[in-house]
Amino acid sequence: MSAGELSEYGRDGIMGWRRPKPTMADKVVLVVGGGGREHALCMELKQSSHVRELHCAPGNAGTSFLATNHPVAATDIDGLIHLASILDADLVVAGPEAPLCAALADCLESIGIPCFGPIAKLANLEGSKLHAKQVMRDANVPTAAFHVLSDGSDIEAALDDFAGNPWVVKRDVLAGGKGVVVTQDRNEARAFIQHSIQSDGQVLLEDFLPGEEASMLVIMDGSGFVCLPASQDHKRAYDGDEGPNTGGMGAYCPAPVVTDTVRQKTIDTIIKPMHNYLLSTGTPYRGVLYVGLMIPKSGEPNVVEFNVRFGDPECQITLPLIKTDVFELLEAASNDRLAELQVEFHDFFAATVVLAAEGYPESPVKGRLIHGVTQEFIQSAETTAWVNHAGTGFDSNGNLISTGGRVLSCSASGPSLEESVRLAYELIESIELDGSHYRKDIAFRAL
Repeated sequence: MSAGELSEYGRDGIMGWRRPKPTMADKVVLVVGGGGREHALCMELKQSSHVRELHCAPGNAGTSFLATNHPVAATDIDGLIHLASILDADLVVAGPEAPLCAALADCLESIGIPCFGPIAKLANLEGSKLHAKQVMRDANVPTAAFHVLSDGSDIEAALDDFAGNPWVVKRDVLAGGKGVVVTQDRNEARAFIQHSIQSDGQVLLEDFLPGEEASMLVIMDGSGFVCLPASQDHKRAYDGDEGPNTGGMGAYCPAPVVTDTVRQKTIDTIIKPMHNYLLSTGTPYRGVLYVGLMIPKSGEPNVVEFNVRFGDPECQITLPLIKTDVFELLEAASNDRLAELQVEFHDFFAATVVLAAEGYPESPVKGRLIHGVTQEFIQSAETTAWVNHAGTGFDSNGNLISTGGRVLSCSASGPSLEESVRLAYELIESIELDGSHYRKDIAFRAL
C-alpha cells in the first residue's frame, strides 16, 4: 500500500488496515511543523473519517505523501495565520512549542479558528523552566529543589548544595530539548552555568532526582483531561545511555515502569492539580501537556519537566495506540468538549528507533541520499511496521535526502514489546544513509 493511498484506509481492530465506511469527510486541517512528530500526526489525521483536506507547514518528504506541504516556517506566525485563513481551516494542530510560545493559538483564536495547542501564557510552561517550577510550587506538584543563578550568584555554594549526585543544569529558554546538562564533572557544570548566565541572563541548577524516567502525554481542555499510555524515551546518543543528550533516539510504549499504581499517583498528585491550576488562570489549557516523570524506587513520581506539545519521538508510538479517531480527539480538546468523548485505546505495544545523521547531535551532515525507505505499511496478521520521516526532503532530481540531524525513525506495533522492537530494527537495518547511526538498545530497561 503506498502512502498516496492512505486516504482510502483506516485502522480497525487490534491490528491491520481496512477501507473505512463511506463518510461525509468535510474538515480542513493544518498541521504546523516539519519533524517526525508532525509526520506521525499527519499519518493519523489522514485516516480520519472527518478530514477532507490535510495541509502541513512546512512539512517534510514524508508529509508530502499525506498532505499538501506549504513553504511556511513553523515560526512564521503571520504566515501561518494567513495560510490558515485562506485554507479556511477547521482546525490547526501545533506540533512544536516555538509557535505556541509566540502566540499562534492566541492569534488563531482572534480570527475564530480552533487550535490544538495552548495560548502563549500557558505555553510558557515550556518557554521558561523557572515559570514551570513556580507553577509546580503553587500547584503543590512534586519536583526537584532548585536554585536560580544569575550574574553575581555564588555558583560554588549552589554546586555544594547539590553535591554528591550529578548536577542538573537547565537553561531558562526554549532550547529544542537540548538545553539540559546532567554531569558529575564540577568543571563542566560550572562552565555550562556560566555560559547560560552569559547568554540567557539566568539558569536553573536542580537537585538530582534518582530513578527511572518516563513520559505521560495528557490531552487537556476546559472540560477535563485524557491520559495517553505512558512511554519512555532514550535521550543519550549511544547505547547504554552514553554520549551527549539528543532530542531523542527512540522510544517505546506502554512503559512498564508506569505501573497502575504509579499511573494513579501521577494523576492524583500531578495531573489533577495541574489541570485545576491551569483552569484557574482564566483561559483553559487546550492541547497536550507532556509530563516528564522521574520514578524512584519508592514509586512516588516527580516532575522533571513540562512540555506543551507531543514529545518527539514519543508521539510516533503513542498516537497509533489511540483507537478513537484522532481528529475527533484533537478537535474536541480544541473546543472544550473533551469530556463528551469516550476515548479508547488499542491493547498492544509500539516502539520506534531513530536514524540519525553522521555527526548528530553536534554537527549533523545533511544532504546525503537515503536508500531503502518505503512508504508502505509492512504488515502481518498481528503486526505493523512503518517509517516516520523527520529531517527528510528531496533534491533537484526528486531523490530522498537528509535535511536534519534526526532523519527518520522506524516504528512498529505488535502484541508484545519484544516483537515491536524486533520489527523496528528489521526495518531500520534495511535503510541506507552514509555515516548514519542509531542505538541498538531501545527498550533495554523493559526487556
